[in-house]
Order: sequence, then structure tokens, then C-alpha cells
Amino acid sequence: MKIFAERLLELRKERGLSQATLAEELQVSPSVVCYWETNQSEPTAPNLNKLADYFNVSVDYLLGRKEY
Repeated sequence: MKIFAERLLELRKERGLSQATLAEELQVSPSVVCYWETNQSEPTAPNLNKLADYFNVSVDYLLGRKEY
């Protein structure tokens, strides 16, 4: 899911957040955020929902199924 990794990185940087800060907000480890952004791992459905809620975008957007 390369598109997910790209969109997550873009959203995080647009907000000026570090990986550690985002990880804290989502209650995951910083390494998990790093793995997501480097396409080494995919988020679980609950974490995908947390990300969509946090960034105020749809899960479909995060997965590359539609634009915003």
C-alpha cells in the first residue's frame, strides 16, 4: 500500500508533526508510524480509523480509493 504510506507522510508533514508526536496521539509506538510511512507494515483496521479521524479524512482517501 505505497499510496497509504505516501498519504500518511504528507498529512503528518502538513500538520508539522513528528513521528513520535503522531504515535503518541494514536497510542502506538513511534516505530509503528515509521513502518507505516516506509511501507514496511500496514495499519490494522482500528488504527486506520484512528488515522482517518485524526486527520479528518476518509479511510478511502488514506487507501488511495478517492481524493479527500
